[in-house]
Amino acid sequence: MALPAMRLVSTVIDAELGQSSGTLHKACGVSSRYVCQAETQDDLATCAALSALSEAGLTPGDIDLVIFAAAVTRQPIPSTAPLIARNLGIASGACMAFDVNSTCLSFLSGLDVAVSMLATRRFRGVLVVSAEIATRALPWKTNPAIAGLFGDGAAAAVIRPPSGTNRASHLKAACFETYHQGYEYCRLGAGGTAIDFHRDPENFRDNAIFTMSGHHLFKVTAEHFPGFVDRLLDRAGWLRHEVDLIIPHQASPLALMHLVKRCGFPKDKVIDIVAEYGNQVAASIPTALHLARKWSRFTSSSKILLLGTSAGISFGGMAIEV
Repeated sequence: MALPAMRLVSTVIDAELGQSSGTLHKACGVSSRYVCQAETQDDLATCAALSALSEAGLTPGDIDLVIFAAAVTRQPIPSTAPLIARNLGIASGACMAFDVNSTCLSFLSGLDVAVSMLATRRFRGVLVVSAEIATRALPWKTNPAIAGLFGDGAAAAVIRPPSGTNRASHLKAACFETYHQGYEYCRLGAGGTAIDFHRDPENFRDNAIFTMSGHHLFKVTAEHFPGFVDRLLDRAGWLRHEVDLIIPHQASPLALMHLVKRCGFPKDKVIDIVAEYGNQVAASIPTALHLARKWSRFTSSSKILLLGTSAGISFGGMAIEV
């Protein structure tokens, strides 16, 4: 994982907004988050990627596919993955590089793509990296409780095919479902083709701020997510009590509380870092996974669920044996 140097606590934001100390934390549940200043998105991505390669005992030359998985990339064109490959020093022409975007589920989608492409035996090493600068374009004036949820950060993983008889972490099952009735519930409308800046700059500006209808998102998630988790467990052939650790998307403290309650998992099996790191969008799941490993929260025989939701609305989950 990689983080910006600046850690911004909610009490400082309270002072900047002219409100009493503790107001923002009470509203959103996040006490601190990391915020980019001098760092760029590809800086964070490259730092996390180099760390992942080092921990895997590999060099950039061992990678022939780079997948950048993020909700908001450096720019619309070109994709960010080629820049990361160049930053890493991978020789020109020596790898394939492209982006994957399924907002908060981008890392899981990138991981699923990586596993599928490794199965074709065309690739020998895949780098999946997520980096988000999520603290921009937030509705501080109209909805600080939503704006206060987000933080910046990056995380990366190296995926390789199994070799010999050595036991390795492997994907047991994956499940993704989309409930498109919620397409409008979470959006950043400007920056694509929907609004032409040159014809309608005011509308473009007005839609350059993130909006979210938490009530409507919760309603769809509460109705469908428990059943989704059941289907993922069925695919993995696991019973609920057999799961050793749940690593969810760190959407918000309230969302994690409801995940525990509605899906029937013990609270002590759920990795919860959102109060200290904020919602890092696509980087939240791999960051939580890295920290869980750092804290020795799982062993070489653990069953882990990676779970998340995203704008659209989509659900995603992976069952991994380590």
